[in-house]
Amino acid sequence: MKKILFIIGLLLVSSSSVYSAEEIVLEQEPVIPNLIAIQEVESLPQSEEQVYKGGHHHFYDELSRTVHDVYNLQIENTNVPACLLKEPLTHKFESGPIESVHVWSVIQMNNSTLIPQYGGSSDKFSVGLVNTLIDGKFRGGKEDFRIMFDPTPQHNRGFMQQFIQDLYVETHRIPHNTILVGNSRPGVGIEGAQSPYTLPFINRSQISRNLANVRKFGVRLKGNYALMDYDLGGYSSDTFFTQFFPGVEFDGWVNFKPLGKTDGRYGKLVTGGGFATGQRNSTDFFVAGAYLGYEYKKFWTRMEYANADGSNGGSGLTTKKRQGWYVTLGYHITKKLEVIARYDEFDPDKTISNNNQREYTAGINYYLKGQALKLILNYVFCQNQNKPDSHRIMVGTQIAI
Repeated sequence: MKKILFIIGLLLVSSSSVYSAEEIVLEQEPVIPNLIAIQEVESLPQSEEQVYKGGHHHFYDELSRTVHDVYNLQIENTNVPACLLKEPLTHKFESGPIESVHVWSVIQMNNSTLIPQYGGSSDKFSVGLVNTLIDGKFRGGKEDFRIMFDPTPQHNRGFMQQFIQDLYVETHRIPHNTILVGNSRPGVGIEGAQSPYTLPFINRSQISRNLANVRKFGVRLKGNYALMDYDLGGYSSDTFFTQFFPGVEFDGWVNFKPLGKTDGRYGKLVTGGGFATGQRNSTDFFVAGAYLGYEYKKFWTRMEYANADGSNGGSGLTTKKRQGWYVTLGYHITKKLEVIARYDEFDPDKTISNNNQREYTAGINYYLKGQALKLILNYVFCQNQNKPDSHRIMVGTQIAI
């Protein structure tokens, strides 16, 4: 019974994506050749009705096998993105410059209940994210590319500016290094550059969503070694294709991993820092940050601080002096169940006294299929020095097809 309910729920939520997966499967394994093979064996010719039924059964056989594979899919690593239908949605080419293409989609939905301090409440359901991604590998395996679209309506920018997100090519010809050219999310802070598909909470921290969390066009060098990694890039200071080269920007971040060669016996320790600086439309900005993270068995924690003398992040270009920090704690009760908590403080303008905004968040993540299918519950207490406090209960889900 549990298996039947799981399959029905999955089909209802992701019917459109499953249908597209079926179409790709049918293209890769056409029905007609199988029917021809059957006709060669049988002495009597098949009628048109029999041919139709053969294709009909083949269709449902493929669907049944796909649902069975999804139900039995085991994903334990929650630190990286994952999807439910990677194999059937990946097409490999026998010839040509492109070796393979993987088409997938991610949907995030949540319902938020706001409870102000002085009574009253309001509910809001939103589709926070709808992404369609095309990941491709060029023949030889040294280069790859990504194209990502986001049709989610945004009130602060035009549809086409939001629609094209990632658009880049990478090369891996230098050992331990990747060179990226195109539009991507630059490495401004740790959480600010983190994929939305692996975030522990529904919302990013305040420094991440205000000072980072944007995409820019440029050239990046990313390195990953046992004891350190780095992300260095030069960009146009434009964000989301709103202007043509209004200035230049440099973003750089370096992490050190002191326990990188201990095979995880003492956990994973990462500490680092960096800055983003540049000019846009004759406005200078400079953001600096520091980070400390530690993981040991089922426990993990992250702490990050940022200070800005002008910024060009998610809240837009500004000359305001800002600062903030957060600390997050997490514990995996089981491989599927995780409890998390975060203290988050942000000063949106240091020239104004008594202006701090604090958020206390507690949450539960249930990973049915890793990051490919998870349920999220967040409680947020917002404490602001210049406006009434509030409570927010958020229930969300993430589905990656």
